[in-house]
Amino acid sequence: MECSDKITATSSSSSAGMMTPPPSPPSPVILTPCAACKILRRRCVDKCVLAPYFPPTEPLKFTIAHRVFGASNIIKMLQELREDQRADAVNSMVYEANARIRDPVYGCAGAICQLQKQISELQAELAKAQVEMLNVQSQNANLVSLICREMSQNQGNNGSVCPDQQTYGNTNLFLDDNSVYAAWEPLWT
Repeated sequence: MECSDKITATSSSSSAGMMTPPPSPPSPVILTPCAACKILRRRCVDKCVLAPYFPPTEPLKFTIAHRVFGASNIIKMLQELREDQRADAVNSMVYEANARIRDPVYGCAGAICQLQKQISELQAELAKAQVEMLNVQSQNANLVSLICREMSQNQGNNGSVCPDQQTYGNTNLFLDDNSVYAAWEPLWT
């Protein structure tokens, strides 16, 4: 009787258009060793210290760090740290190892010195550009002041202030009146 009940149940559900596929069997979990254990040719245990930081998809990451620091030193450093600090430590070790491979003498210190040199050069260029900008602004302000003075002398306004001079304020701080007027001639006649 059980067989006939199952057949009628499946036939009635298929006639309603609600055919459900049979449940798939659970996929087997394949544990691959981490990149560190694979390179070291050892069995990767469940609580491998290296597994979270050197996944099997990134073997070069461990190879570089292992070449410079050695596996036992990497493991020792990771065991001495709290778990929340380990990822940063691994990233630092890999970065330092890359720098040591590129520059065996200075490593990261060479890169840092080079970047600090670039910063100081750029700061010097910026200071030079700021000085040049201030000089140009000062020259423009002095030129406006001279033009206003010349216009007021030609028009005979006896001390009236040019509207542009009001905008720029007192800009003749850098002018020596005697030397400027002795050598300066108006550009228009």
